[in-house]
Amino acid sequence: MPVAALAAELTARGITDSISASTVRRWLREDAIKPWQYRSWIFIRDPDFRAKTQRVLDLYARTFEGVALGEDEYVVSSDEKTSVQARCRCHPTLPPGRARAMRVNHEYGRGGALAYLAAYDVHRAKIIGRCEPKTGIVPSMTLVERVMTQEPYASARRVFWVVDNGSSHRGKKASDRLAARFPNAVMVHTPVHVSWTNQIEIFFSVVQRKVVTPNDFTDLDQVRNRLRAFEDRYNATAQPFQWKFTTTDLDGLLARLDRHTLADQQESSVAPAA
Repeated sequence: MPVAALAAELTARGITDSISASTVRRWLREDAIKPWQYRSWIFIRDPDFRAKTQRVLDLYARTFEGVALGEDEYVVSSDEKTSVQARCRCHPTLPPGRARAMRVNHEYGRGGALAYLAAYDVHRAKIIGRCEPKTGIVPSMTLVERVMTQEPYASARRVFWVVDNGSSHRGKKASDRLAARFPNAVMVHTPVHVSWTNQIEIFFSVVQRKVVTPNDFTDLDQVRNRLRAFEDRYNATAQPFQWKFTTTDLDGLLARLDRHTLADQQESSVAPAA
């Protein structure tokens, strides 16, 4: 809500006889009140939340079911970035200059959209990606095929695929499909609504900032070429992400949630005073 509207509301409710928008703006700035910002939350819905999360976190720490991974075992984080659009700006983008930010025309023509599927080797910081017209089981397995038929994954003892619960790799059918095609591949699902534990999402955020934004592409071929070029550069320079959320942090988070839930239950059970 604009500060002018807030000022008018204060007057309309009789909180004050008159007040200027600049005064409201100063109050908000001084008191660090930002009504236009918010934080959201979601309740844990997966009954196997802790067990599934621990499997993923343990793999990042190079262990599986309490046993350290061998040198011939790999952890791959995979997902799809949907609807990467090609927006051709109606006027040429002006590059940044001295004391001047890049200038991008607001108007654009649509040049279509594609899906970017990628697999990220967690411990080697290597990315393998491909562009597809849309997501689905076939495009997802095509990416798997590309990864699992090249070294070191083709001859690996095991390759763990960390995925979320998207439709192209959901549930036991997806796990069985992967294992049937590649017996040395093991699919590991994150809990429902916990795709933030999937490291490929960090890579996708990098792609969003460094490749897609600002979105100014003449056509989808330019999008594909930019993504391929970025992959090459990333693979030549990247280091593994410094993942710091461990099972100890997980247990601390769950303990805080339990305390919060218990406090709410106790508060709601207290009868109102007569």
